[in-house]
Amino acid sequence: MSRRIRNKQTGQRSRAIGAGGALSPHLPRSTPATLFAALGDKTRLLLVTRLSGGEPHSISQLTAGSRLTRQAVTKHLRILENVGIVRSRRAGRESRYQFNPGPLAEPREYLDFVSQQWDQALARLKAFVEN
Repeated sequence: MSRRIRNKQTGQRSRAIGAGGALSPHLPRSTPATLFAALGDKTRLLLVTRLSGGEPHSISQLTAGSRLTRQAVTKHLRILENVGIVRSRRAGRESRYQFNPGPLAEPREYLDFVSQQWDQALARLKAFVEN
């Protein structure tokens, strides 16, 4: 089942979730929900890991040593680029992709906050059990 959404930047409507719940490369810009959805795929996590070294990579470099096709990598990179954690730039005939950690700041702050809450709750439980 698919759901149609309106892109706030272009005003165009597109499929957000395709058959089988697949994430569309046409999701709106980064929100915590779209960011977590984009990172919820192991292939995209692998691509982010490869790109997190700081150096830009071409599609050929990203597919080297894997069973992924260039088309599959391109699809996943578009999704990551659409939520803002990957940037692309043309270099001659190819695009070079680079990791952009900026959009991860807000979700990281939220996860840090939740982690602190759990630490405090566990400390209270420990104090209760020990007294």
